[in-house]
Amino acid sequence: MGRYEVTVAEFRRFVNATGYKTTAEKENSCWSYKQGWKNVEGANWRHPGFSQADTEPVVCVSWYDGTAYAEWLSEQTGQQYRLPTEAQWEYAARAGTETKYWWGNTASHEYANYGADQCCSPLAEGKDRWEYTAPVGSFAPNSFGIYDTAGNVWECLCSEYESKYSGKELLCAKNVNKNSRLSLRGGSWGVGTARLRSAGRYVWGPTFRDVFVGLRLARL
Repeated sequence: MGRYEVTVAEFRRFVNATGYKTTAEKENSCWSYKQGWKNVEGANWRHPGFSQADTEPVVCVSWYDGTAYAEWLSEQTGQQYRLPTEAQWEYAARAGTETKYWWGNTASHEYANYGADQCCSPLAEGKDRWEYTAPVGSFAPNSFGIYDTAGNVWECLCSEYESKYSGKELLCAKNVNKNSRLSLRGGSWGVGTARLRSAGRYVWGPTFRDVFVGLRLARL
């Protein structure tokens, strides 16, 4: 599992090398928190609606964008990369723990970048001094040495979403289309404490993109 979420700089290298156009760029919009939650025309990974450093996680990327990046990185390195399955992600995020969060049962801005208790509200508090995304690795890693599995950005996965597990969390979805339901894990800079839990889950479609969503890769 990648120690960090994919950064703006890493994604830019992919785009510069290939000329790839993200879903947000093709559709000329990305969901953003800008005086309310709405689909913002012209927003994309280059211009998400707030300033980002190269070391912050790329956002406004879709499942298609994450899959394309993984395929390119595999070609460049000779290693096989892909988005993690839901089961792989939770195993890495929990790092052997059974508590709500990898550090315990009490949410804390000392350990993660997240928002206020109400949905989609930015918040800067304590060590979590960032209103939006934080540079990857700004908080302590879990005992597996993996950073930002709670908060910062939701991470897109390769598994099909099911409300109750029946085995698809162990696999990557096949024959993905615009109507597919895929899993997101990890919470983000704008969510409250419930979504931040190691067990917290969300569902999205392969073309959906917003300023809360980024990615992390697994190497096989």
